[in-house]
Amino acid sequence: MSFDLTEQRFIKETGLEARVSRIVEPVANGLGFSLVRVKITQENGCTLQIMAEDENGRFTIVNCEKLSKDLSPALDVEDPIEREYHLEVSSPGIDRPLVRRRDFAAYVGHDVKIELSDMINGRKRFRGFIKAVDDDALVITLPDAPTGTDPDHRLPFITIGEAKLVMTDALMEKARIDQEAHPIDDDETETVEYAEADNDDETSQADDPETETVEDTAESNPPRETK
Repeated sequence: MSFDLTEQRFIKETGLEARVSRIVEPVANGLGFSLVRVKITQENGCTLQIMAEDENGRFTIVNCEKLSKDLSPALDVEDPIEREYHLEVSSPGIDRPLVRRRDFAAYVGHDVKIELSDMINGRKRFRGFIKAVDDDALVITLPDAPTGTDPDHRLPFITIGEAKLVMTDALMEKARIDQEAHPIDDDETETVEYAEADNDDETSQADDPETETVEDTAESNPPRETK
């Protein structure tokens, strides 16, 4: 599947997160990365979490450091968050958010949780497997549909507020196969999947030898996600 940096994200941020994403996305694209999501949480006082990916849907520690380094001056100039915050750059993880059509198409047959922006036929939340994807919508099959009802629901992309894969054995196996097809270089396998920095630092913590970095392994422990 082709990697289009300009492909529309159907699931977008609002408010302050949308303002931050307008700063982040062109920086990420300039490095050849796609923005997945921007999220602001109250973790550690205030944390700006940025998920991005390369053409294989992953993000190594080297990529995290590149994006963090280029983002810091852009965020300092625009100063969208009027308080001290931590910058956290990460991969989407195995049970990743789905934000573009290509994401849904890549995971046909896998379990997903979906929350709509508005109700369709009196329902807003769906959990099932992706049966099919077309240009405008996906079809989700609900395994717990009542007897005598159609288990398939067509959900237009523009109605989706949030979508996320469910961790399953099948998903773990797909991740293993993807890893074998696109192995990470040896010098990147020590792997921290995200780097953190304070907004008043000139460089990221990953560039500061005196700053402790939070470490994780890409295969066994996908990046933290704070809800």
